[in-house]
Amino acid sequence: MVKIYGIPNCDTVKKARKWLDTNGIDYEFIDFRKTPLNAARLKNWAATVEWETLLNKRSRTWKEIPDSKKEPFNKATALKLMQENVTLIKRPVLDKDGEILVGFKDSDYRSLFR
Repeated sequence: MVKIYGIPNCDTVKKARKWLDTNGIDYEFIDFRKTPLNAARLKNWAATVEWETLLNKRSRTWKEIPDSKKEPFNKATALKLMQENVTLIKRPVLDKDGEILVGFKDSDYRSLFR
């Protein structure tokens, strides 16, 4: 089963969901805010894709976090911050049988679902 994680009002999540709908791909949408993301899943994603890919440093949330909470800046700190602030996770995260895509690119989705 394909699962897509994100926030429903995120424009990139909307694009990804529209792409899946248009291409007739069944999926389950998991809203980060309604269904808390467990640490094991986040660690699994970070083992599949680089943790730097998962961390959205362009988000308002990132900018609002005091620098002192970001130190030391490493994988453990980043995962802890993402666990505490799900809006730090770049969206959407798509899981297709263990293959993880972060963000949305038409070409990446086409490649994964060919």
